[in-house]
Amino acid sequence: MTETTVGIGGAAESTDMVLNIGPQHPSTHGVLRLRLVLDGEVVREAEPVIGYMHRGAEKLFEARDYRQIIMLANRHDWLSAFSNELGVVMAVERMLGMEVPERAVWTRTLLAELNRVLNHLMFLGSYPLELGGITPVFHAFREREELQAVMEEVSGGRMHYMFNRVGGLKEDLPAGWLGRARQAVADVRSRMDVYDRLVLGNEIFRGRTRGVGVLSPAAVHAYGVSGPIARASGVDFDLRRDEPYLAYGELQDTLRVAVREEGDCLARFECLLEQTHNSLDLADACLDRMAELPPGPINQRLPKVLKAPEGHTYAWTENPLGVNGYYLVSKGEKTPYRLKLRSASFNNIQALVELLPGTLVADMVAILGSLFFVVGDIDK
Repeated sequence: MTETTVGIGGAAESTDMVLNIGPQHPSTHGVLRLRLVLDGEVVREAEPVIGYMHRGAEKLFEARDYRQIIMLANRHDWLSAFSNELGVVMAVERMLGMEVPERAVWTRTLLAELNRVLNHLMFLGSYPLELGGITPVFHAFREREELQAVMEEVSGGRMHYMFNRVGGLKEDLPAGWLGRARQAVADVRSRMDVYDRLVLGNEIFRGRTRGVGVLSPAAVHAYGVSGPIARASGVDFDLRRDEPYLAYGELQDTLRVAVREEGDCLARFECLLEQTHNSLDLADACLDRMAELPPGPINQRLPKVLKAPEGHTYAWTENPLGVNGYYLVSKGEKTPYRLKLRSASFNNIQALVELLPGTLVADMVAILGSLFFVVGDIDK
């Protein structure tokens, strides 16, 4: 138990102040509330208060069939919709023992990497904005628009693609789409030096982030932190390399896992940026391979009513923000008996309890933004 003394008037100089950041606040990436106990300008305690956007998706999974749950899983991390769908369909396919056509495997891998770039560009632009640099976010949205155009052409959606299906993808790629996707990747890559020079080369940005909010490897393991945030603290773990799925087993020569040892805000931003560069390279490698593939189906024919056999399985993927896991339990019905979602941001945000105490209020926004979370991914 810790005692908090609250005072008013002249006695306030020697007492703690309880401050709520949020739930509506420009630095929280959504509806998140932080309850801070302050001693002057120094944070003494920090408690993330979550649940404002909770919609009960895991309970809703139990009342929807295996086609409908893709829509529910699509939305929790709204910047990574394609990757969210992927985990669900992989879990169901594993239960069914289903082999997905090769063209679908490579197309999924390509779209997953384009979705990763879209996710990262949002944070590469918005993080400097939270620290007072307005220019990068305009560049980020221009590059996102290039990739959004090709994603929209192939799926019909700009944010919630709904393009995955159990057994493959919704439909084949439009004629000439591979060429347009290759051009979009080349255009984005040609302008990525904006972040290398304009942001990382900015002494104010480096001054606000270097040595701030250092997350230790022990804390990463204790809280189950994953993704670029964990790798920035020296925890070298990436499912695409360590437990390959989709076509990543054949892309090991192109895949480079960005790792830093410092564990501070700057290291987290550098990991995110380096990973974006690598995702563009992976997208090119997928496009090269898809150009060589013979014509063939992009999905499996399914029965009118799809039922997974009785049993349970766990499918996990390396989502843009970290490890996304789906634990599926089936009783042989057309709906899941239970589908537990392990979202990356939920674990990552817990680290704030350890990161914020002892830091200044001015550094709180820098630390909060560097965790690159989506509140829907926390609340589910």
